[in-house]
Amino acid sequence: MEKKNEVCCSFIPRRNSLRKTCAEIVSEARQSLRVQTTQRPFTPRDQHRQLFRRNSVQADHDTRPPSTFSLHAQNFDASESRPGSGTRLSPLDHTPQIPVPCNADDPFKAFPKPPADPLEVRMGLAGARPRLLKVGSLTALLPLEADRDVKERLNQGPGQAQLSAKHLSSADHVAFHSGPLKPGPCRTASESRIMQPVDSEVRATECREEQRTELGYGRNATSTEEDSDSVVWNNAIVPLLQELENVAAGSSEGSVDRLCDLCDRLHSTLADMDMLGRRCKRRSGILRTLFQLIDLNSAQLNLHIAKLCLALCVSGKNLLNICKLIFQISRSENNDILFKNNSLIDSLLGVLSKEDACMSGEALLYCVGTLKFISGNSTILRLLLDKNCIGVAHELIQKLCAVEDSNRTTAGHILLQLTATLRNLADHPDSRPLFVSFSILPALCLALRQHCRDRNICTNISRIYSKLSSYSECCLALAETHECYPLFLELLSKHHKKQDLVIRLLFTLGNLTSKSDAPRQELYQCEGCMEMLLQIYNTYQRKDMLPHTTMQKSPPSSSNPSTAPINVKEVDDVLVKLVRVLANMCIHPAVGPLLAANVTCVQLLLETLELRSVQESEELMVNVAATINNLSFYLEENSEIRHNRLTIAKLMLKLVLSSSMEAMLEAARVYGNLSQYKDVRDFIMENKVHQFVVTLLDSKSSEMCFSACGVLTNLAVDPPNRICLTLEGATAKLVDCLRDFGPGDWQLAGQACQAVWNLTGGGSVKLLDAQEKETLLEILIAYLDEEEALKWTENKETRSFHRACWELHFLPFAQKLFQGFSSLQSPELDINALQL
Repeated sequence: MEKKNEVCCSFIPRRNSLRKTCAEIVSEARQSLRVQTTQRPFTPRDQHRQLFRRNSVQADHDTRPPSTFSLHAQNFDASESRPGSGTRLSPLDHTPQIPVPCNADDPFKAFPKPPADPLEVRMGLAGARPRLLKVGSLTALLPLEADRDVKERLNQGPGQAQLSAKHLSSADHVAFHSGPLKPGPCRTASESRIMQPVDSEVRATECREEQRTELGYGRNATSTEEDSDSVVWNNAIVPLLQELENVAAGSSEGSVDRLCDLCDRLHSTLADMDMLGRRCKRRSGILRTLFQLIDLNSAQLNLHIAKLCLALCVSGKNLLNICKLIFQISRSENNDILFKNNSLIDSLLGVLSKEDACMSGEALLYCVGTLKFISGNSTILRLLLDKNCIGVAHELIQKLCAVEDSNRTTAGHILLQLTATLRNLADHPDSRPLFVSFSILPALCLALRQHCRDRNICTNISRIYSKLSSYSECCLALAETHECYPLFLELLSKHHKKQDLVIRLLFTLGNLTSKSDAPRQELYQCEGCMEMLLQIYNTYQRKDMLPHTTMQKSPPSSSNPSTAPINVKEVDDVLVKLVRVLANMCIHPAVGPLLAANVTCVQLLLETLELRSVQESEELMVNVAATINNLSFYLEENSEIRHNRLTIAKLMLKLVLSSSMEAMLEAARVYGNLSQYKDVRDFIMENKVHQFVVTLLDSKSSEMCFSACGVLTNLAVDPPNRICLTLEGATAKLVDCLRDFGPGDWQLAGQACQAVWNLTGGGSVKLLDAQEKETLLEILIAYLDEEEALKWTENKETRSFHRACWELHFLPFAQKLFQGFSSLQSPELDINALQL
């Protein structure tokens, strides 16, 4: 008998050649171990728009920001929004001195006194000096003429601005001096005595000039610019603000639309005059007017107000309240249309790009929370992608990962909302190249490492990975992120009781190990990999061994939701994904033998087959059978599959007798490998399994027929089995398979020829009637003619592929079978059967 020279499908020979043809490469999908697939875990959409899910577990549950609140105009502060100087000044190192009581020895240390009462002066009261003006005192008004003389002396130098007579009126003096004075430069007593006889009026005038300049009354080098700003303000801005106030005061229909239009006009005017941001010196007046409109409680109007306020670069408390206002509006799905028709999304993304995560953490939280809500709308989802939301998210992730430990809690809150937003963005097909180009997947690994104890963040990121790893380009990018493998195992260890996290991590690992050998080996070589996977397998297997009523009816613990009982379906989901990882890992030629020799691994697989039924857990049973099939390719001396082959053959009966075609197909594949052993072949014949195998030849599935041909090829090695198989009609059905599937599947046709060769004892016609022999010869003659066999293939590339398959998988066995029948060899001739 011909013997196979390498590990392959047990009933398919491989031609030893240094150079593989294209057909050999393509056919490896059938000849080699099979990658297992499964459905992605389903994530229901949260119908309640709130920052944190109701069943979320947060260590700081009581201190995290709320999702509901009320906002009114009084919550905003227009006065704190004055223009910034652009330069942050350090505080003065100055401690004010407390005045000492009046000292007769030094009268200059006395408190300033108001002008003496005239009556007291006439009465000659002590201390009254009505004609003496104290140095630095501004309580007495100077004559206008004296003021002008002082002005002339002060303005003698070039470039000195001229004082306006309007600003030097006595009314202005009175109004100015009625308030408290700012502390001037400190002088010693001796300096005061020196200055006093020079001209105390000059000093008084200088003080007035300094104070006027601070309030904007003085003229300086920027007077022309100020005049221009005043013209714009008076002619363009003030009328719009007045109209906003007038329309808001009325209650006519359409006033909201009118106010929205006025806000847009105000926005455009400020933009045209380059007065947006913090450059507008009178922005506090604009903000005051806008804040008053918030009490109208119109979502449409409030979004226009918010957009304009963000364009004016509000900060601090106002920025927080504006972000909360937008967040409050986004909580209702009915308001999604307002975000579609508004450029507010650009403003929100601008806030995320510019604001500091430590200084404006809560504002960023509500900003990202808004994006999370509106990204649930498919139309807005497309807008977010077009506006570079993923690029902004990548920058924000980097900033959040760089925060200090003291701000880690706030960063975690923001990251939770951001990952939920990215989870929604991952649903759009156009987002996948962006996730790869912006390196989001490695960035999320870093965030996952820093927040590995936060179950909610871990779950969100695992959902992103489970979605994106289903697609080749994203799966490849994640597979090249080498730190993800030990990180996933660490998370499985920490959160092994959190079923929704475990199932998504296992699904992602299954996707990674389904593409190439490198991830399979890298995962297996991670420290504690098999111990962790088998521990989870055992844990959830034990859950399944509990009575189903207990698992389904026990109420979850409110104090510790992670210990809530899991029902049978949830246990199945975890085991399906975990077994898929094992099935994919053992495809690697170095990992497969190690797994086949792992006693715990094989025992858990057999235990699952024994405990479960196809009716209850079809996908799990199919995956376990597929894993055993992959492991059965490694039948070395220490293989546990080899040692337990009869037990496995018995357990496969559950799948063969089921109504599931997938289960029967996997069982046939297992029997095809294990039937290389005489004791397994005897078991199959004794338990009438061969009858089911012959019946599978009637299937319209080429895969099912291919697997059945493999089992029959090995069963027919034993001469006593040939007659039983022929009586079941195996030979005639094999001829039918050859005729029906040959031109479209030359690998199946070649396998059918091998099965007929073995059934007929090496080409003998004794077990074939005349009609069957004639039909077989006609088929072989037609298929051995290359032009006739390939005439149905028109495409050039497809024709080349079919020719290669025809030459490799069909031609050698068909020629041998044809020659055997054509030579009319006697049945007694010793011809070797084909066992593979």
